[in-house]
Amino acid sequence: MIETIFSRPESLREVSTHYCPGCTHGITHRLIAEVLDELGLRERTVGVAPVGCAVLAYNYFNCDFAEAAHGRAPAMATGIKRCRPNLIVFTYQGDGDLASIGTAEIFHAANRGEKFTVIFVNNAIYGMTGGQMAPTTMPNQKATTCPFGRDVETAGYPVRVCEVLSKITTPSYIARVTAAVPKEIPRAKDALRKAFQYQAENRCFSLVEFVSTCPTNWGMNPLKACEWAVSDMMPYYPLGEFKTPDDPLPAGLNLIEGDE
Repeated sequence: MIETIFSRPESLREVSTHYCPGCTHGITHRLIAEVLDELGLRERTVGVAPVGCAVLAYNYFNCDFAEAAHGRAPAMATGIKRCRPNLIVFTYQGDGDLASIGTAEIFHAANRGEKFTVIFVNNAIYGMTGGQMAPTTMPNQKATTCPFGRDVETAGYPVRVCEVLSKITTPSYIARVTAAVPKEIPRAKDALRKAFQYQAENRCFSLVEFVSTCPTNWGMNPLKACEWAVSDMMPYYPLGEFKTPDDPLPAGLNLIEGDE
């Protein structure tokens, strides 16, 4: 008798994706789906798709989905979650969507402590729209809008979203993981599980950043792209948990009772 020990998660549809060979969106999708299944959350989950490579995410996840304007997924998620607090709501966003046009949306959603989960895919470039420089593009990294490499004197340094959001006083869960290294994939899943569990408990805003690859726009084969993510991106974007809802508040602050 043959026993099936590995199969497609119920939270993923049985369809092929449009993602480029070697792209880590597929792994990230599967990890999210596995967590939704294991926590029993699928039937009350609503995802919000971005504008970017994952614009068709609603075709791949087997749960309710909405499509947001470019960068506005946190605003849409806020509306859904406030109207239906019993739902599990997550956004799935790239670095151009979240860290550029959507900077204000993500910052203020985190500061308000909105009780939804953000999956942030950082591949250091605009993927779908032609490989332009993104806020997360590395110093000296070439892109279609900076063919000689990112010049930090004129473009500034790459934005580190986890580090910025972790400084907000409002309690939250902020973590950075990767699917580009096999041994890190279980840790990535653990972070996703925590993020969705905190939401299920109505505890806090949560964001999990994935250091990801874009072989097509980087001009590399998939193996080289994974190696470059490790050698060039991860020293600047270190993995780990940057904030948890159990971290102590700054001295002198009491968010439960105001000062008399």
